[in-house]
Amino acid sequence: MANQESNNPEPWNNLEGKVVLVTGASSGLGREFCLNLAQAGCKIVVAARRTDQLKALCDEINHPAFSGSPSNPNTTVRAVAVELDVTADDPTIDASAQKAWNRFGRIDVLINNAGFRGTVKNSLELDEEEWGLCMKTNLNGTWLVSKHVCRRMRDGHQGGSIINISSVIGINRGQHVGDVGYAASKTGINAMTKLNNVALKMVPLQTFGSLDPAVTSLVRFLVHDSSQYITGNIFIVDAGSSLPGIPIFSSL
Repeated sequence: MANQESNNPEPWNNLEGKVVLVTGASSGLGREFCLNLAQAGCKIVVAARRTDQLKALCDEINHPAFSGSPSNPNTTVRAVAVELDVTADDPTIDASAQKAWNRFGRIDVLINNAGFRGTVKNSLELDEEEWGLCMKTNLNGTWLVSKHVCRRMRDGHQGGSIINISSVIGINRGQHVGDVGYAASKTGINAMTKLNNVALKMVPLQTFGSLDPAVTSLVRFLVHDSSQYITGNIFIVDAGSSLPGIPIFSSL
C-alpha cells in the first residue's frame, strides 16, 4: 500500500477509513463536502440543526448506487446523522460531540463549516442581535465544537485534523460593504486557527471557480496523512482575486 501511494501523485483521492465530522452539513458547502469525501472513501458524520435534510443526505450516501469506498464499496453504512446546533451552550455541544464520536467510535477530521452571514447592513444600521448571532454561530460555534472534538482526540490518544471554513473577507481590507459582523467573526476564526495549537488546519473559502474541484481537492489533501506536517496555515482559494497589485490611479 505504501509503494502504491508513493507512486500516486494524488493519494488523497483514496481516503478509505477516515471518519469525518462535518458541521452545517444539511445544505450548501457542507453537503457538497460530505458527498465528495464519501466518494473518496470516508465515513461521514453529518451534523446540522435540520435533521430532515440530514436524513436525506445520509440516504443518498448510503444508497447502493452511490459510488462510495473504492476498496469496499457500498457494503457498510458510510454516513450517519447527528443533530448539532453550533449556537447551543457548552454542555449541549459537548453532548452532541459525544454522540458524533460514538457513531463510528472515533473522529479523525472535523470540518467546521456551519456559518451565518446575516443581512447586508452598514455598521451604523447593524443591530446587536444580528452581530451576536454572527459571533455565536461563526466564532463561538467553531471554538466549542473544536474544543470538545479535540478533547476526545486527545483522550483517545489519536491524531486528528481540524479544518475551519472561513473567508477572505477576514484576511485583508476590501470593498465588502455591509458585512462588518461577518468579517469580524471570520477574522476571529483566522486568528484562533493560527494561535490555537490544537486547531491544525484552515481553509478560508471564497472562490469564483467551482466548488469541485477547486475546494474539494484541497479538503481531500488536508484530510489525507500527507498533510500531517501542515499546521496553522490559511489557504486562500479565490482564483487570485485577493492578490495585491491592483493599480490605483490618481491625479495628485
